Amino acid sequence: MKRLLLSICCLAAWPVLGQPVNDQFPQGHSHNDYLQPAPFTLAYHQKFGSIEADVFFINDTLFVAHERSHVDRERTFDKLYLQPILKIAAENKGKVYENRKLQLLVDLKTQGRPALEALSKLLAPYEAIFGEKGSVQVVASGNVPAPDTFDQYPVFISFDGRPNVKYSPEQLKRIGLISQDFARYSKWNGKGIPVEEDRKKLLEAVKTAHDAQKPFRFWASPDNINSWKQLINLGVDYINTDKVTAFGTFLDGRKNAEFQAQSFQEVYQPTYRNNDSKGTVKNIILLIGDGMGLAQIHAGLTGNAGKLNLAQFLNIGFSKTASSDNYITDSAAGATAFATGKKTRNRAIGVDSNLVPAKSIVKDFQAAGKKIALISSGDITDATPASFYAHRPERSLMDSIAKDYFSNQVDILIGGGMEHFERTGVAEQLTKKGVTVSGKWEALSTVKAPFLLLDPHNAKSIQNGRGNFLTDSFKKAIQEFKTNKSGFFMMAEGAQIDYGGHANIVSYAVNEMLDFDKLVGEALRFADSNGETLIIVTADHETGGLTLLDGNLKTGYVDGHFSTDDHTGIMVPVFAYGPHSLDFRGVYENTEIYKKMLALIK
Repeated sequence: MKRLLLSICCLAAWPVLGQPVNDQFPQGHSHNDYLQPAPFTLAYHQKFGSIEADVFFINDTLFVAHERSHVDRERTFDKLYLQPILKIAAENKGKVYENRKLQLLVDLKTQGRPALEALSKLLAPYEAIFGEKGSVQVVASGNVPAPDTFDQYPVFISFDGRPNVKYSPEQLKRIGLISQDFARYSKWNGKGIPVEEDRKKLLEAVKTAHDAQKPFRFWASPDNINSWKQLINLGVDYINTDKVTAFGTFLDGRKNAEFQAQSFQEVYQPTYRNNDSKGTVKNIILLIGDGMGLAQIHAGLTGNAGKLNLAQFLNIGFSKTASSDNYITDSAAGATAFATGKKTRNRAIGVDSNLVPAKSIVKDFQAAGKKIALISSGDITDATPASFYAHRPERSLMDSIAKDYFSNQVDILIGGGMEHFERTGVAEQLTKKGVTVSGKWEALSTVKAPFLLLDPHNAKSIQNGRGNFLTDSFKKAIQEFKTNKSGFFMMAEGAQIDYGGHANIVSYAVNEMLDFDKLVGEALRFADSNGETLIIVTADHETGGLTLLDGNLKTGYVDGHFSTDDHTGIMVPVFAYGPHSLDFRGVYENTEIYKKMLALIK
């Protein structure tokens, strides 16, 4: 295909049920198009495959109107539809659309034969456009003649058939479309899904048309985003709508709205060693899924056949994400809350709301003798990782942020963004101090802490070939730190869940979510190996206002819809595992995550 709300658990049992006549479907059908603010033009620019005009034949003219009393001498079929089509065809070498036909459904409101004869006479001079090889297929509906008289009309006129009518092979050749009243099969109002009995009836109607190799349309069907999706699932070819712009946007977004798993990844089964204890916390691993809300998590779970490492956690809380100056935070203010315990303004890095530098928790961990690693699948000078070592009023000052690294230098820094360290001379100075600095990902196996490994490869998306960057970086840091008696602190960011939300591409967000979940699995595995590691998994905010319209927990299919291309203000989950994980239950400000971590080393 090119192109609610029930529990996803229920929806998961419902695969895409019908199959369209060909891969050009589904398409939009502009019902009563002449009632739109710009008849024909609005639907055409939304690339609708079918446009409907009700016509009354009065004297010698075809008028467009819903009721005879609404007839206006200025609103003729010729003026509103024929002339705009001819103009577009003239500008496009005889074509209306480049690679497909436009269906013009003419609903005859007056006696069929006179109206059809008038329509035929009007279109006859333009058979190159409306004929069999033309760019527009005219389908007569409403008061159509009996099937055994179809052959009395020009071949460039097709007819709207019905699924319950048996047509001869010759008559079927003249059928351009099969339609039926939705209410004939169901009283479904567009919420949730049709009941099973109705669904079978609806499917059978669509199947009848498809068995005859004809496209199908329901008229008077529910008209909202959930019903559009369910009609697509039923295999309906032309989706009937009065909401031309909204449906056009929905249909155009289908390519970015869906994710289909090609394979599934295994999850780790935790032992829950010391999970609810108040015992010693030697190591803290903070994993930040940038832009990761509940919808992103559930989309990942659906895309992995109902399994996630995150779903193994027992201790879960919620973090309130607002910044000091805005209901909706950005990553800079969100990460600063984790790193410093201070609410700050959006776009500010490692400073309080007065833009005064705030002490990073990195200093406290270092004072306790712990090794530190900061890892990001994005630019290491970007907002989230930078908040742990830099102090700047504006997140875009990336060169200055790189310079700030000297104030909170850590043992391991892995991500992208080497250009900021090279341009400012920071890389050269670090090398002189004995720090290994590399811009080649291949060096991961040989470098020894302290080191910076900043390769553009690390900031690619999973879809563009980043590979196992997050899990490999995690394992390297563990290898370097495992002999340190005082333990370590690691912050690792799945930066590009956020990118997928900003781009409004479901597959991007789901692939990044699943990659981040692999990291979660590795962290759980390590925590179980020693019993003194606390894992905290959370997000700085949610991105995109993602909702899930449909999914299949067996096949890994996800259909999502974004309400914005920016952040939202909803709470985000906090997952905790290991000793003191109980401390992270409840609902609290994001600054409490800092305070809870700090309390464990004080």
